Amino acid sequence: MTQVATETFPTPNLRRQVLRALGLLGVGAAVTSCAPGLLNLSSLANLPAPGVDAAVLNFALNLEYLEAAFYLAATGRLAELQGVGGNAEIRLPGGLQAVPFQSGDVRDFANELATDEIAHVKFLITTIQALGGTPIERPVLDLSGSFVTAASAASGGKIQGFNPFLNDLFFLHGAYIFEDVGVSAYKGASPLINDDRPGGVLEQAAGILAVEGYHAGAIRSMLYERRNEEVAAGLTVAAVTKAISDFRDLADGPGDRDQGITEPILRPGNSNIVLTDPNAVAYSRLPRQVLNIVYLAPGASRGGFFPNGVNGLIK
Repeated sequence: MTQVATETFPTPNLRRQVLRALGLLGVGAAVTSCAPGLLNLSSLANLPAPGVDAAVLNFALNLEYLEAAFYLAATGRLAELQGVGGNAEIRLPGGLQAVPFQSGDVRDFANELATDEIAHVKFLITTIQALGGTPIERPVLDLSGSFVTAASAASGGKIQGFNPFLNDLFFLHGAYIFEDVGVSAYKGASPLINDDRPGGVLEQAAGILAVEGYHAGAIRSMLYERRNEEVAAGLTVAAVTKAISDFRDLADGPGDRDQGITEPILRPGNSNIVLTDPNAVAYSRLPRQVLNIVYLAPGASRGGFFPNGVNGLIK
């Protein structure tokens, strides 16, 4: 059974949390200079440690709602999200039923992803409640126009009207947009978590990070196998994934935290299925950097996949 902290943490742990929050604010200063105050991590310094952990998990819950909605819609299982976290609007391409998968392997993996992500949503809700917190309601999600905007921006306007539910390959590209961001988001938020006991919040968050890493690696592997196929005129799978990675890098602010599935300069064998820094360590993103990507605009307070913004203290 998952163990979570419910008691009031002693002063040293609270002091450690305040220092962590202030430290992360300092690291993020360059990123947020164009939009001061949007990071809102300072509000965490006055909370007891379990309250901070609940706030961090609520930030993650926004992303899990997004991923669950995407994969459940792709597999025709969106009804499983009905009533979970409320019934906020989920915007989908007109006439969507499910991806008409041609590959049984891709279909099966999509269903596995859907099952994992709805499980993450329910697990985070239960854990936040056990911490004495209130799980956020599911925000309004855009799985239609946001993809059109992201694909157009990433391709320099060469890809118009992108629909990730159209076929297997487009579905994999849609998943690619999310999965690497999820890995870096969990790693970037980990220093904020107080409950580092065996079976505590940090261990459980690390477990979700590992699952997101498996997801990302599998998606990148499937795309690498099809790297030379054309997605649009003159654009191969390798070129499109590189463009998406470059777009994420541009959106999240200064510093390189992303790479495509082929990197001949970085990798002697060209394949770059595992996204890492030069030390083979996964990248971190602070909440503001994650929001820059999912809002599709640096410094924005809403937009992209979250038309009305995310919910919770960290936004």
